[in-house]
Amino acid sequence: MIQIFFAATQYAAATVTAAIRAGQFGPRTAHRRLLVVSNTSVVPEVSTPLDRMAGFEKLRPEFDAVHSWNEFISPHHPGGWSPRAQDAGLWEKAVRLAWNLGDEPVEIACESIQANPSRAVADIFADSPVHVYADGLMSYGPTRNRIPHGLSSRIARVLHLDLVPGLRPMLLSEYGVPSEPIPNAPFLDVLTEIGEQGAGILAERLLPAPDAADRPTAVLLGQYLSTLELITQDEEEQLHISMLRAAAASGHRNVLFKPHPSAPALYSTSLEAAARELDVQVTVLNAPVLAETVFAYLKPKLVIGCFSTALMTAATFYGIPVGRVGTDLLLERIQPYENSNRVPLTVIDAALPDAERGPVDSLPELATSAAELGPLVRAVGYCMQSRKHPDLREETAAWLTAHLDEHPQYFKRRRLTSLRLPGGSAVRAESLRRNPTVRRVVRRFRPAQS
Repeated sequence: MIQIFFAATQYAAATVTAAIRAGQFGPRTAHRRLLVVSNTSVVPEVSTPLDRMAGFEKLRPEFDAVHSWNEFISPHHPGGWSPRAQDAGLWEKAVRLAWNLGDEPVEIACESIQANPSRAVADIFADSPVHVYADGLMSYGPTRNRIPHGLSSRIARVLHLDLVPGLRPMLLSEYGVPSEPIPNAPFLDVLTEIGEQGAGILAERLLPAPDAADRPTAVLLGQYLSTLELITQDEEEQLHISMLRAAAASGHRNVLFKPHPSAPALYSTSLEAAARELDVQVTVLNAPVLAETVFAYLKPKLVIGCFSTALMTAATFYGIPVGRVGTDLLLERIQPYENSNRVPLTVIDAALPDAERGPVDSLPELATSAAELGPLVRAVGYCMQSRKHPDLREETAAWLTAHLDEHPQYFKRRRLTSLRLPGGSAVRAESLRRNPTVRRVVRRFRPAQS
């Protein structure tokens, strides 16, 4: 059996490597394993692919070969290309020839199956079983797009990190796909190995040693949310400044800002100007290393972000106090309601303390939060994709009746109205008379009555 693992980020590669080491893909002797890397950034030519990032050589021994998806489908962009249905067979022959697969059976392990390049690969190997591994908080939300039956019936499981202990993913659950957590220990071991070389890069960037008195004690995480059109660039700059102010209010005078790799330099400039006003030393880290490498190297006392998955890894895997900033604005702005970022945003807002409301110096009680988060996440997930989860309607209605007044920020009245759920507006007779569907039904039945 040939196993082909697709990864677009170093975090994803670390996740699937941890699953391999945990024995979740069977013994090495029974499989030939290939890692296929893809660079899905807007301009891949100017960013660093994961197989050239620091620490990749620690992952390399788990695979018999490494290939580039970008190079194979060039000049197409991996995020926007998929084969025409009539050409899928030809592409499979081309892949088998290029990677010396012969006629051996193949199974696929990939990330977001709703989008390319994972969807393209699943279409090319149309008879192969598929394992979906989820490396972030989106796994807790419902499946974004409809999955054709021919594909959904081939998905064996969803592998996920246990970022919120006890919280079960909704991803692909409507198709009866079971979820399986990846053990924490092997994932932490992989991160440690990757971080060994990443620590060297951090030291080269003139960061103080981890035990130095002047090392940064707080880390701010940028996400570049304006690219997703969730907020404007000006608002995102202000979001970063709010993170800095929150860190300063918690007593941190030396702060590290880790921007998103695609963030413009302007963000760093505005942050540095705000730091001077606050009399805070800020270091901007523009280096291709994981946030987790920064956590392991610096051992910060606090991590602040908006709704980055790294907030949960900091708390769950490294025991670092974490705080959120700006989630209220994002919950107000995010649209459409089905936006797949809604559940990660909801989880972070509900589980983590607001860093702007007071000092953050203790770990959130995530294990306790899971019991409360589960019903909330399922209610939000139902409102996002009600047709895919009709079995959740009664539970959602009951939860809204009991808790909507406490948590109104997670729901929109218009959405509750359209789903006829508690908290929605009453449907008026006049609006029914104007509804095109109602008018068509009335016209259809009037002749029969006469």
